[in-house]
Formats: sequence, structure tokens, C-alpha cells
Amino acid sequence: MIEMYSFGKIIVDGVRYSHDIKIIQKTVVPEWWRKNGHWVVPEDIIDIIDAEPEIIILGTGSPGMMKPGVDLIRLLRTKKIELIKAPTAETVTLFNRLTEEKKNIAAGFHLTC
Repeated sequence: MIEMYSFGKIIVDGVRYSHDIKIIQKTVVPEWWRKNGHWVVPEDIIDIIDAEPEIIILGTGSPGMMKPGVDLIRLLRTKKIELIKAPTAETVTLFNRLTEEKKNIAAGFHLTC
């Protein structure tokens, strides 16, 4: 569970992270870097896609600057994986709720802009 998020930091299961993270099958992948900064392309989340979640949640930062690229959106549609993107504070709440509901989810969280 995500215990806390504020600009630039997130706490997951008691561990504080100050760089973007991914969560795949309840495992935190720290220091998530993307090929094109604020754009998420398939290569940036290939490990998430390979895990075959039903839903991928993208926390797009405090004001929502991070965006999924067109190629990623197309790929997820072909794989029938739902993409939910919203500012990180909103997606943290959603992630926790869906985790409690035992949904097959994975996520990437941008912690700053």
C-alpha cells in the first residue's frame, strides 16, 4: 500500500522514495527513468506490460505534466489493458483502492511535475 505522497516523495510499505517509481505485482521498482522525460513510451514500461495487468495506472505528477505517448496508448488498446492516467495524488488513492479490491494492476508514479 502507498502510505503517503507529496511533491517529490512517496512512501510505500514504510519505504520512502524520492524518485519516480513503478509498482509491478506488489514490487516497487525504484528510480524509474523514461526515454523522453515527460512522455511515456512502450519501452519505459515494458516490464509492466510483460506482467499482463488488467489496468495500468500512470500518476502523471503533481500538476499532471507526464503524458502517455500515442504508441503506448495504441499498444495497450491492442493488448486490452486499461490505462488510467491522472495527477499522482489522485492515482495514489485509486491504486490503494484497486489493490484492496484485489485487481490485477500495475503503476508508474511521477513524483514531481
